[in-house]
Amino acid sequence: MMKKDRKHIHKAELIALCAMLTSLVAMSIDSMLPALQIMGQELGVLAENDNQLVVSVLFSGFAIGQLFMGPLSDSIGRKLAIFFGLGLFLFGSILCVTAESFETMLWGRFIQGLGVAGPRIVTMALIRDLYEGRGMAQIMSFIMAVFIIVPALAPSVGQAILAVAEWRWIFLTLIIMAAIGFIWLLTRQPETLDKEKRLPFSPKQIWTGIKETCATRASFGYTIAAGIIFGAFIGYLSSAQQIFQDVYDAGENFPIYFGVLALAIGAASLVNGKLVVKYGMRNLLIKALMAKIVICFAFLPFVLFAEGRPDLLYFMIWGMSAFFCTGILFGNFNALALEPLGHIAGIASSVIGALSTLISIFLGYAVGNAYDFNVTPLVAGFGFLSLLGLFVVYWTERKL
Repeated sequence: MMKKDRKHIHKAELIALCAMLTSLVAMSIDSMLPALQIMGQELGVLAENDNQLVVSVLFSGFAIGQLFMGPLSDSIGRKLAIFFGLGLFLFGSILCVTAESFETMLWGRFIQGLGVAGPRIVTMALIRDLYEGRGMAQIMSFIMAVFIIVPALAPSVGQAILAVAEWRWIFLTLIIMAAIGFIWLLTRQPETLDKEKRLPFSPKQIWTGIKETCATRASFGYTIAAGIIFGAFIGYLSSAQQIFQDVYDAGENFPIYFGVLALAIGAASLVNGKLVVKYGMRNLLIKALMAKIVICFAFLPFVLFAEGRPDLLYFMIWGMSAFFCTGILFGNFNALALEPLGHIAGIASSVIGALSTLISIFLGYAVGNAYDFNVTPLVAGFGFLSLLGLFVVYWTERKL
């Protein structure tokens, strides 16, 4: 239901605008993947695994940005906060386009991550200002559908650009997208947060949110577990281009294989939406974790027997199964972590997102950097981190 006395653009246009703004995150990550090796060679990277920093450094900025963008939007309004984030994103993108060294590239990616947290976090608050109940759920479901599709298509966009231009044009494409979003929001959508409802921006408020989140056993435990599971996924994102192109010689077909695995996560999100009402978040989460552990440790002996290079078909079957379980986990972990903190939902969602992302960055870097021209580190990483996540869940629920 739309809230009364709220002016905004037509629902379809609002969905398109918010979907475009939130898709900048996936585009900034996945469109880069086909170009990582070329970028590394041109910028003088000596160790090939260091190319993965182009992915993980963006996540570092994104984690920190999440802490501040939500509270900032409560203080200065939704539109100004999104504009601020887009401005940072554009500045970081320009640094990347003009980079002549890998260090400059990494600084640009970090600033991109800081900035893209704005449109990703604040658009959700903007929708909350306008809608509630089933109306909000409907809007969010349409945006999530786009959010699912973009990671599957983004590598193809990057691959298509590389077919006709150099890798810097991928960043120019991101600049164009951000500029369109900036102008679209500026000219079409009114501000949704009334001035009398705004709160002063306070580091104390953020610190209070961090302390309460960490002191709440359920929120803290599920956040830690989410970071552990997401860490394995970041390890995959960081090494996917090397796996498909070095191990399986996929060449220009890399975006297809990547897209299939991304769609497995999307399918799981849709299935979870159907099942969660009947079976509950905790029940589904436990079953998905156990299934993922069995899938990974059952496949690991075959991987070792094949000296880390199982047939592509078997790897894809494992990937689709493991990623389907991962898709079940993502939404449920976040919902369970936020459930006890409804009274501070805004700052709590920022803290949960930032903390889980920071944990995942370190674990993801460890998994990705262990890549040695075979998939053993990835499969083992998925298995052991899922097992660790299950232990954390049991610890969390022991006294609930």
